Amino acid sequence: MTQSTSATGSGRTPGKMHRRGNKSSGPEPYDFRRPTKLSREHVRTLQIAYETFARQYSTLLTSSLRAVSSISLVSIEQLTYDEYISGLSSPTIVAMFTLDPLPGTAILEFSLSTAMACIDHMLGGPGGPQPQRALSDIETPLLHSLIERTLGELRYAFEGIVALRPQMTTIEYNPQFAQAGAASDPMIVSSFEMKVGAEECMATICLPFGSIFAKLQGERGEGVLTEAQRAAREAAYRNVVAGLESAPIEVSVRFQPVRMHPADLIGLQPGDVVPLAHSTSTPLAVVTADITFAYAVPGAQGNRMACLVVPSPQPGQGPTHRPAPAGQLGMKNRAEETSR
Repeated sequence: MTQSTSATGSGRTPGKMHRRGNKSSGPEPYDFRRPTKLSREHVRTLQIAYETFARQYSTLLTSSLRAVSSISLVSIEQLTYDEYISGLSSPTIVAMFTLDPLPGTAILEFSLSTAMACIDHMLGGPGGPQPQRALSDIETPLLHSLIERTLGELRYAFEGIVALRPQMTTIEYNPQFAQAGAASDPMIVSSFEMKVGAEECMATICLPFGSIFAKLQGERGEGVLTEAQRAAREAAYRNVVAGLESAPIEVSVRFQPVRMHPADLIGLQPGDVVPLAHSTSTPLAVVTADITFAYAVPGAQGNRMACLVVPSPQPGQGPTHRPAPAGQLGMKNRAEETSR
């Protein structure tokens, strides 16, 4: 794996074929004004995810196209968006997609000839030399379907890092028309050697650095906290817990509901009696936010209505809930009847 912030002038040409052995083994320029933030641990995490994606993608292409296909990870780099776009050939396939729930737009890019070869195989063709032109109205939905299935494999590969829901938005042929970020925005660019039958190219995936970097940190971010920062975080946690414990919540005591016809509801008059389905031997449910957390029987405390918390019903006598300690629960809320 390589980690670099070098510009595209160093020989990197996404969308065109280049092999690992062709890359110079000499020193690479380093821009101290824009230092790389990807550590070896981050690169290793991405490497595992992308190698999983490469295996899944290879299987998907081979089974869908019925042609021997292979995808292999070549490099993971941190580049600016301008450096990435400047290194792409034109025309090429630039499939833009969202990364819900993460913000930003990502790019899956591969050569137009490879896309035409994929469509040719999908339609039962032999592959071979392909025309350099925009996709037709018949070819576009076929490529859309293949890319959407590819994004499904990307979602599976990144499950260990973040639960993504990638959705393709549009396809561009000229990289300069792809507006996935500002020119100076940092990006994580992964390059793959892609072979579909006899067609070969260099495919790339460009992810917004700010969106994915926080997920790469994960629990490792705790390790870089100082003692003062850790103490401040723990104090904030205790304050939040204390605030939640003292926050007022609305509590109600409910009878079991009863079903009625609309005609009966419309015809109700003062003095009518509505029989409830609630047995006199069954305790009422003590509920907050539609969650039953205790059971009680009605009563009074002074000039206020109240209820007495009782043990939860045994199995067979009613719904099972976690038992609540017995005791008197004075309530300022009146006992509510949710349905009459």
